[in-house]
Amino acid sequence: QLLAAQQPDADDLILLCRQMYTLIHAGVPISQGLAGLARSARNPVLATTLGEIRAYIESGRELSAALAQHPRIFSSLFINTVRIGEQTGRLDEAFTNLAEYLERDRNTRAQIKSALRYPSFVVVAIVIAIGVLNVVVIPQFAHIFARAKVALPLPTRVLMWMSEFTVAWWPAILTAVFVVVMGLRTWIATEQGRYRWDGFKLRLPVVGSIVHRATLGRFARGFAMSVSAGVPLPQALSVMAQAVDNEFIGERIRNIRTGVERGDSLSRSATATGMFTPLVLQMLAVGEETGAVDRMLAECAAFYEREVDYEVRHLSAAIEPVLIVVLAAFVLLFALGIFLPMWDLATVKLGAGH
Repeated sequence: QLLAAQQPDADDLILLCRQMYTLIHAGVPISQGLAGLARSARNPVLATTLGEIRAYIESGRELSAALAQHPRIFSSLFINTVRIGEQTGRLDEAFTNLAEYLERDRNTRAQIKSALRYPSFVVVAIVIAIGVLNVVVIPQFAHIFARAKVALPLPTRVLMWMSEFTVAWWPAILTAVFVVVMGLRTWIATEQGRYRWDGFKLRLPVVGSIVHRATLGRFARGFAMSVSAGVPLPQALSVMAQAVDNEFIGERIRNIRTGVERGDSLSRSATATGMFTPLVLQMLAVGEETGAVDRMLAECAAFYEREVDYEVRHLSAAIEPVLIVVLAAFVLLFALGIFLPMWDLATVKLGAGH
């Protein structure tokens, strides 16, 4: 568990790629360079891993084969890019390409988290507010109304029933929430559950389109890098199906690979998945015709990244109307439930005074 907690993050890998590019470009032997990086690495797990990779290389193996011994740290995309760099004699370019890809991927993930953070925070705040009102506020008014013995309107009876149910059954409610959350996490850990959950995230209002475009941008960026490095299309598609970190889209990428292996063009296979916009499909078709698929894929990635940047910046404006409606409905119910009986009480007292 401690080892898992200290796994190198994206920043560690980006720094490693930058350092490897500098060392290789300067002509420093890989084994010697890895020894220095292992001593200076901030992450202890990465330092140990680099030492093991150095020993593996000194035994006569290739760097990509050494990286493949640590799949929890280095992804298949990372390993395949290094392998192609070794085969083409452009290992320094492979590392600088990886650094750029990992940096963009980190930024994309941060954008997705940013897109999900605001609505999640608001929903949690609303749930906490409802809990406090049900447990603390409404029971106080219930005592007042009970002593006054006035007829309660429907909104008030609904609030009272919700409050009584929450106060009486809060241990069962918390237990049920815990069981549901744990059951959901267990289900998501399964292959079928992960597939359905990833598909559900893409259908979320407002946020789903951001997640969708960001994931496609990550796919296009990584695929462009693989094709540019000379990785065969089927192999590059297999690697990216795992690298996108979304099983729903990953399954469609595997469908593209199946179409390419059958002899269909990349653009036709991509069209059949229904994932891409007509503009992107047109760019893919032009790329195939001109032999510049990697350049067109990079343009697709830039297109999606610009759209994600725009949508994230305007996320608050898109979500605010929905949240305002939800909050207004909640406030209206609470106001009617509390103030209608208070109005009746005031009316009764005024009538008694006369």
